[in-house]
Amino acid sequence: MARAVTTQRKVIATAAAWIIGLAIFFPILWTILTSFKTEAQAIADPPIWFGFDWTLENYSVVQDRSNYFRFLMNSVIIAVGSTVLGLAIAIPSAWSMAFVPGKRTKDVLMWMLSTKMLPAVGVLFPIVLIARFLNLYDTHILLIVVLMLMNLPIIIWMLYTYFKEIPVDILEAARMDGASLKSEIIYVLTPMALPGIASTMLLNIILAWNEAFWTLNLTTTKAAPLTAFIASYSSPEGLFYAKLSAASTMAIAPILIMGWFSQKQLVRGLTFGAVK
Repeated sequence: MARAVTTQRKVIATAAAWIIGLAIFFPILWTILTSFKTEAQAIADPPIWFGFDWTLENYSVVQDRSNYFRFLMNSVIIAVGSTVLGLAIAIPSAWSMAFVPGKRTKDVLMWMLSTKMLPAVGVLFPIVLIARFLNLYDTHILLIVVLMLMNLPIIIWMLYTYFKEIPVDILEAARMDGASLKSEIIYVLTPMALPGIASTMLLNIILAWNEAFWTLNLTTTKAAPLTAFIASYSSPEGLFYAKLSAASTMAIAPILIMGWFSQKQLVRGLTFGAVK
């Protein structure tokens, strides 16, 4: 029998959730507010909260100085490309580990997870040398492959967890009906694991969209995404906080909008198999 929850406990839990949520969202809110201030108001001490002269000048200056849509398209190409390539590799890999496990399956999973503990700067130099040798430096292909490899352990781990929740009997029934391995993955496994695949895809897009280390070190101009667009407003002359906030707001707006409209799918996928 489920234990009854008192009204007082509900109120406390709700208040705590709102406080935590506002604390997490506050930096984003402050960045958005600062983007509508002048440079003098942005560095005012004490800070000016809402009583300032709202202006769109920062957005106009940012757009005039930089081609925002070029950086945006680079981010879209890199994030979507690395996600699609990662899923194409991870779905068969997670399927084999979940339904045809070997003696070393758990060891392989732990090894893949351990690669995320390696500092990225530790492999920067050899990757740059390889990119230069193959003439791929500052290209979409290089960033797509590198970001896919960086996020592949997370993708495989998430898909492996989702696939383990699917009853093996369903796959065995498909095999008895004559389904090939390709048909089993495409027509049986993928539709059943669609919530998990969707949440994995959304999470990987977010990770690739926000990646700064690799995008700043492996690009200059041609394939530079929005992270390089933001970094360009930090110069030796100083930090232009209002314009930097405007650039940051323009960079995070697409991913915030996507996250807002896909939050149900993301939550559903992240809780896939958690509730019986």
